Amino acid sequence: MDTKLKEVAGVFFKLGCFAFGGPAAHIAMMEEEVVTKRKWMTRAYFLDLIGTTNLIPGPNSTEMTMHCGYERAGKKGLFIAGIAFIFPAIIITAVLAYLYVKYGNLPEVAPFIIGIKPAVLAIIASAIIKLGKKAIKTLELGLIGLLVLIASLLGVNEVLALLLAGIIGMLYFYLKNKSSNSFQTIVPIFLISGLSTSLLKITAINVFWIFLKVGAILYGSGYVLFAYLDAELVTKGWLTRVELLDAIAVGQFTPGPVLSTSTFIGYQLSGFAGALAATTGIFLPSFLFVLILNPLIPKMQKSSLLRYFLDAVNVAAVAVMLAVLVVMTKDTLIDWQTIVIALLALLLVFKTKVSTIWVIIIGAVLGYLLYRFM
Repeated sequence: MDTKLKEVAGVFFKLGCFAFGGPAAHIAMMEEEVVTKRKWMTRAYFLDLIGTTNLIPGPNSTEMTMHCGYERAGKKGLFIAGIAFIFPAIIITAVLAYLYVKYGNLPEVAPFIIGIKPAVLAIIASAIIKLGKKAIKTLELGLIGLLVLIASLLGVNEVLALLLAGIIGMLYFYLKNKSSNSFQTIVPIFLISGLSTSLLKITAINVFWIFLKVGAILYGSGYVLFAYLDAELVTKGWLTRVELLDAIAVGQFTPGPVLSTSTFIGYQLSGFAGALAATTGIFLPSFLFVLILNPLIPKMQKSSLLRYFLDAVNVAAVAVMLAVLVVMTKDTLIDWQTIVIALLALLLVFKTKVSTIWVIIIGAVLGYLLYRFM
């Protein structure tokens, strides 16, 4: 393995071990690693990757790791980055699935997670400020971002908000500048077969096809996954709702992508083979989508019309992150302990050069201490 591939593997394996808090937090930590610390790309290009990633199916933060790996080390880097990022979560989830099936319960980790969540808020806030400064190039883009923020807080679907923002921005700036280059239409078409879970027998192959279908059509946050799985598995009698809720809990307190929940469910359905099948099925579409999309991004940047579209989508993506932060803050800061941890995390993030990973660790330890002994 050459130096760049080793570097990619090391960076994203480390993130996979400590990336708590959902896609917004993952992307914030990624920005620090690949833009601020290592300068693999400009912040503007990183924003373009965020914008385009938000428009395709699959887990956004995992697809961002693949984009970053591609930019640093080509196609091999794409696969190395994605696998390195999801590997820790898959292993941890598989072990928890084994313990759950054998003993019927999950370990007590709530105090650590309660401490991690307020620390994550500071990390997301830092990334929003840095990305926002780059994204808001004009007053008009700032207005688009504000409208998307309001729409997101009112419950408008994030993908719909991003698409509308892109179209409005593209048309407005095109008419304003009264000039356009050749318009290269890029229309991704995804053909999804109508697979049915009304199958006679639960096998690893059937598990693979179910999760492949879900991975190919899953838009937005990874938490939407649970609605899909309820329809695909619970209503068909493959999984009880209690088992699904336990799987959701695992996705919440393990690092990395929440889609690693698929590993837990796959093990419940068909043992080790089911875990492998579910994990492969849920993530495979993302690798393929990024492999197809990444080479098209420079072409999109060269087209004036698509550049306007990307600029609007980028500022909209930052607005969606801000909406997530607002909701997370409301749900997380519920007592004096969480407020203390959040304030300390803000101090560490904005006034020191402490790594975001250490901010996460400190938050977890404080959560344990404050909730166990106070």
